[in-house]
Amino acid sequence: MTDAIAAERSASEPLLSVSVVYDDAAHGGAIAAARAFTADFLAAAPSVRGGPVADERVELAQLVVSELVTNAVRHAAGPYRLVLELCRDDVEISVFDREAAVPVPRGHDPRRIGQHGVEIVLAVCESLTVEPAPDGKRVRARLSLSPDPTDTAERADWQTC
Repeated sequence: MTDAIAAERSASEPLLSVSVVYDDAAHGGAIAAARAFTADFLAAAPSVRGGPVADERVELAQLVVSELVTNAVRHAAGPYRLVLELCRDDVEISVFDREAAVPVPRGHDPRRIGQHGVEIVLAVCESLTVEPAPDGKRVRARLSLSPDPTDTAERADWQTC
């Protein structure tokens, strides 16, 4: 699986890449800060991408960031690192944390309160991968910037490396 990720990454080098580290996210506003950081990052897209990112896509990127950062804050000790990579047609959102355990998507259960983050990310993103990192893991989601992406049922892909 690592080879597939490397091949995919080499095909579309980011036009713009940024990262931020949240040291004490559980006691601060890391989730809100990460959402704002994402919106600011995508606001810079026209200068390198040739056009703005639709508001709907910015909001979806913020939702994905919220879910991934929330999972890191709830299930791992900090610090947490958010990496955003802008490509022409998509944005890659990665969150690094210190927990090696892989997030588990759960089946649909309308009675369950919370714990729907992975399902939300799978529903809106083209791919979701979990990769081991030296001190934990990297959870990476790829979100299309096209205003009318293909059917989400066919796009969502859950991979563990």
